[in-house]
Amino acid sequence: MTINNNTSLFDRFEKLDKIINIWLVANSIIILRFSMGIIFIGFGVLKFFNGISPIEVLATRTTTSLTFGIFSGHNAMVFVATLECIIGLCFLSGRFLRVGVWLLALQMIGAMSPLLLYPSELFSGPFHAPTLEAQYIIKDIILIAAGMVIASTWTGARIVVKPQLLRATLKKRVPGVYQDIQTVPFV
Repeated sequence: MTINNNTSLFDRFEKLDKIINIWLVANSIIILRFSMGIIFIGFGVLKFFNGISPIEVLATRTTTSLTFGIFSGHNAMVFVATLECIIGLCFLSGRFLRVGVWLLALQMIGAMSPLLLYPSELFSGPFHAPTLEAQYIIKDIILIAAGMVIASTWTGARIVVKPQLLRATLKKRVPGVYQDIQTVPFV
């Protein structure tokens, strides 16, 4: 009798798992896009005001270097703030999404460049551990990956529901989720 209750509980969990998976497939890209928009507008707005952004000094210096002095001081922060707000609006609205993703790529080059421009400053902890600023920059890898997922949708890529029982996925890799290194182009 205990076995039937356990099986019934497991079957209920699998049903819930399937429902959640279907919902995630239908909504996750939109949620990702909105989240990116909110993040970029939120952090962009902070940069319009002196002394509020925790990365202001580093971002100003980096922008000044990358623009060869065209933007310096507070104007460098206004440039970055405007860029981030435009990216955020593109992601939130879904309009001009290609423009937003290309601007994101440009912005991410600028955001990640301090790792190359100022490595001794950013990895000055014991055993060259990253400083808080370096950690702030390194987390942008997640934004890059999210931008790549969103960019894939403008050519029609979609997540497809292929429900599989939980039991079937416990013992093997899920097809289509992992790629062998031989199947990845340009490796």
